[in-house]
Amino acid sequence: MSEITTSELDRRTLLRRAAAVGLVATPGVSFLSACAGSSGDGGDTKQATGTKSADNPLGIDPKAGVEIVIFDGGLGTKYATDVDTPLFNRKWPDAKITYSATQQVATTIKPRLNAGNAPDMINNSGTDLMDFGAIVKAGQAADLSDLFAAPSLDIPGKTVAETLVPGAVQQGTYDGKPYAVNYSFTVFGLWYNRKLFEKNGWTVPTTWADFTALLDKIKAAGITPFGYAGANAPYYMVRAIMTSAAKIGTEQVLKDIDNLKPGAWTNDAVFKAAQAWGEIGTKYIDKSYLGLKHTEVQLQQNQDKLAFYPCGSWLENEQAASTPPTFEYAMMAYPGVTASDQLPATAINAAAGEIYFAAAKSKNPQGGKEYLRTMLSKEAAVEFTKLTKSLTVVAGAADGLTISPGLTSANEALSKAGKDVFMGYLFDTWYKKLDDASREAANQLMFKGGDAKKFCDTMEAASRAVAKDSSITKFDRS
Repeated sequence: MSEITTSELDRRTLLRRAAAVGLVATPGVSFLSACAGSSGDGGDTKQATGTKSADNPLGIDPKAGVEIVIFDGGLGTKYATDVDTPLFNRKWPDAKITYSATQQVATTIKPRLNAGNAPDMINNSGTDLMDFGAIVKAGQAADLSDLFAAPSLDIPGKTVAETLVPGAVQQGTYDGKPYAVNYSFTVFGLWYNRKLFEKNGWTVPTTWADFTALLDKIKAAGITPFGYAGANAPYYMVRAIMTSAAKIGTEQVLKDIDNLKPGAWTNDAVFKAAQAWGEIGTKYIDKSYLGLKHTEVQLQQNQDKLAFYPCGSWLENEQAASTPPTFEYAMMAYPGVTASDQLPATAINAAAGEIYFAAAKSKNPQGGKEYLRTMLSKEAAVEFTKLTKSLTVVAGAADGLTISPGLTSANEALSKAGKDVFMGYLFDTWYKKLDDASREAANQLMFKGGDAKKFCDTMEAASRAVAKDSSITKFDRS
């Protein structure tokens, strides 16, 4: 899992905000642990700088080392070790890249951010990701305005920002300034085994009535119709509920939620979405999934014990080692919920996710930004897609590529959606308390009774609490 966060998406973003920020390093991460408290508050750390020029728009020191930390999740780490780092060193051969991978991002990195001796570029993802809104508030993330204004490494005549899909810069923007690169472009939907469906003559549904009718057939065949991992991936279900709410009432429903608007969670669209999904939980989910992790549930799907799984387009790559020849990933848009949905059944939630940022208080923040500029080159984006079976925010980078069945299916869904592709929500990265509450509320809804009113009231109360908490920095989404 990666957490796709948009946010996971998720990524995983998506994708994928969970445990409270850790302050103690765990065993097994010796490099990061050893670095964690080595230089006090970091206030006297001299930062590497160089001379700005057309060839060096960010003004990096060509000989200064760059430390990067990559989350070891669904996307793997080879894109960093085998693609991005060699590309960086092709241009800057005297700059040594110090690389580490971890699944415990907050536990290992947060102490270093607080101490002022952070790595230069950090991939903030996974179930132990850091509260990025709090990082921005604390001045620990570098302003990336100069990165996005810099020329692309390999797309002539365009700035980095001009090479990206619409909304990519916005998703990492806080109070008018960009602080994050949301790199992986994730398509969210319901994933299934195309071969299993073809074998049984099951047709992909577009209406809710067709969806539940198919779930009845699947249940009769002895297969769990729908499921997700309650132990560490309830945000997959939050994404499904929010997507359905947006289809019912447009993306404005999600914008109101992000903006902490009173009554946003008790909106009729959210209630109807929660009600529809709560019934799915009551009738078609295996209650034991509440205690399972994402990899355990995903393996059950690979074994054809589970039919539909809500997730982002990183799923296929994450399960590559466990996918048998009898399984071919395919994705469908979430079906329409009501006859009066304001978005069509083909509408898709797709968003940039998987946060990468340069630390403001590191030895070489400009070097961290230059590493991000390397990642945002077309060459790096193409190789990332080949390795991970995931798209990036570099527009058109995957054009002409022969890609995997699952990613092909996701691209087809995007094409069918046309103009009805929406970004989703941002509260999961803006307000960790609200994100945590949404995960618990989704699990309550799906595994413990399907009470839509309770879901809406619980989330409305959580939203009001965040809105009234003056210690939490508020953000605005127009």
